[in-house]
Amino acid sequence: MSELKSKFLEVYPVLKSELLNDPAFEFTDDSRQWVERMLDYNVPGGKLNRGLSVIDSYKLLKHGKELSDDENFLACALGWCIEWLQAYFLVLDDIMDSSYTRRGQPCWFRLPKVGMIAVNDGLILRNQIFRILKKHFRGKPYYVDLLDLFNEVEFQTASGIMIDLISTLQGEKDLSKYSLSIHRRIVQYKTAYYSFYLPVACALLMAGENLDNHTDVKNVLVEMGTYFQVQDDFLDCFGDPEVIGKVGTDIEDFKCSWLVVKALECANEDQKKLLYDNYGKTDQACVAKVKELYKTLDIQGAFAEYENMSYEKITKQIEAHPSKAVQAVLKSFLAKIYKRQK
Repeated sequence: MSELKSKFLEVYPVLKSELLNDPAFEFTDDSRQWVERMLDYNVPGGKLNRGLSVIDSYKLLKHGKELSDDENFLACALGWCIEWLQAYFLVLDDIMDSSYTRRGQPCWFRLPKVGMIAVNDGLILRNQIFRILKKHFRGKPYYVDLLDLFNEVEFQTASGIMIDLISTLQGEKDLSKYSLSIHRRIVQYKTAYYSFYLPVACALLMAGENLDNHTDVKNVLVEMGTYFQVQDDFLDCFGDPEVIGKVGTDIEDFKCSWLVVKALECANEDQKKLLYDNYGKTDQACVAKVKELYKTLDIQGAFAEYENMSYEKITKQIEAHPSKAVQAVLKSFLAKIYKRQK
């Protein structure tokens, strides 16, 4: 494990202990045990990329200078706030999607005795973010900007999830609703803001920057987040389950995937009918027909072309930025995701 990750993980029990002893609420033994178990189950189990990116980005903005213990702790605390946000969304998302597993274990709401209590647990996770921010950042000049940032990104993400959910309503499966512009809008709001923009925006605020002066950085990161999600859609269908750690189900789930909107764009009438008849069905024969059509339409080739064009466009945008430190942050993000296999 990298030194960065082990330092990051050391901060989790500190924040957890503070939250379990929050003076704003009188915990009983049962409630404290419940919250502790809920946190351990939902917050630290992912890849932690979003949280680690805050520290990474802040270091680059400081031109690689060694961070003081205080700076390191605060950057880690902000990183964990993003992991808390992620956990809050995932707990509620799994309920809405009736999912069974998350990160290789049963979804939280599927556990015995949890059930719909998970809705309130999601709300607790959401509120704990602001408890952490208040405890550690209240005296900082950028505290109000941090609150604004988390509130805005949460609103954008929830709105993106809403577009995604209403476009895949059960019993109303209508592929004609799907287009590249709808796909982009879902991705931009559901994923790009909190996964790509938020970690860098946190680091910029810590470095004393005004976010209003960095709309170009936001635009590059949203572009990167869109590219990341298109990769995800591609890997869901064509990735190796052994490598990506799951079997993709976008076709069965009637997802507004980049692959299906691209296929609709270049299919003839017969091929469109095949998509309409088979997309969103759990029958594996139907799934196989859709995948076969993707191969016929050379969606793999279209993706390779999209990937190269996105990479060139994003690289140009990065290199146009006047600050070498900001360029380094953006390039490190791009390097992590370009041509990834999982």
